[in-house]
Amino acid sequence: MRMFGTLVNSAAIIVGSLIGFVIRGQVKEKYKVAATQAIGLSSLLIGFKIGLRMENPLILLASMIIGGGLGTFLKIEDRLENSTQFLMQKFSVNNNRASEGFLTATLLYCVGSMAILGAIEEGLTGDSTILLTKAMLDGFTSIILTSTFGLGVLLAAIPVFLYQGGI
Repeated sequence: MRMFGTLVNSAAIIVGSLIGFVIRGQVKEKYKVAATQAIGLSSLLIGFKIGLRMENPLILLASMIIGGGLGTFLKIEDRLENSTQFLMQKFSVNNNRASEGFLTATLLYCVGSMAILGAIEEGLTGDSTILLTKAMLDGFTSIILTSTFGLGVLLAAIPVFLYQGGI
């Protein structure tokens, strides 16, 4: 099944959000920080592992230089930040933590390379390994985000499904 990893990833976000909603207020900040650091370190190590699988490191280097240059030239980071600011103002995020949680989670789950590479790999080869790993990371991240922002994080499962499924 070609969309198995995407379905599991979306389900992990929903389940993680529900768990985060149930335990909200019971998780101390120091545990949220520790979990966030563990998730970040795991993502870094997974990225290294995927990078080391490259047979030709020159392609990786050239891709990163070209991608970084194009991203800078096109001002992608600035545009993403401006779009986020616009959406936060449009949906009055200043007073609504759920909207902020939705936007934060959607950006976090969709912008990363695991979403793109995992969806491509699953679509081309049927291997869901990257997306299943991402599902575990996103599930735990959803617990933390929902305990902070509320159930708006749960709605991020929809754009994740559409984004990864579309790829």
